[in-house]
Amino acid sequence: MQVKDNRCMSEKATRSSCPINIALELFGDKWTLLIVRDMMFRQLQAYGDFLNSPEGISTNILADRLKQLESNGLIRKYPDPGDGKKYIYLLTEKGEELMPVLIEMIRWGMKYSEDSAMPVEIRKRLETDLDGFIEQSRTVIRRKREALLKN
Repeated sequence: MQVKDNRCMSEKATRSSCPINIALELFGDKWTLLIVRDMMFRQLQAYGDFLNSPEGISTNILADRLKQLESNGLIRKYPDPGDGKKYIYLLTEKGEELMPVLIEMIRWGMKYSEDSAMPVEIRKRLETDLDGFIEQSRTVIRRKREALLKN
């Protein structure tokens, strides 16, 4: 992308002040987005849960992406109330604000891919009650976060 004032161009190939580049550096890799998806829509929160996702993330990539997400303020790690030796991961408000981005990716994928495996009830909800779907998803995330903060 070429912009007259060079804000989206950079002398370095990997960094610029372009908002798209900044966003991609925070959450733009496949594994990062899939972890956020799992936290957001599948309510996964434990390391082992992420390992069992159908995409088959490796342990070293998972550990790295969780650290990156945490250091960028998109997730927060909490001691597991059920097992003090383990941690659970939850989206922060900053991470939660990625919801519209992921939903638009879902909608685009459903529109242009015949292989999309979106459950029928979610597909219908996204088509007929997008705002309700978003609010329900956010409520689930916020309740989990609030419950942990009380402990």
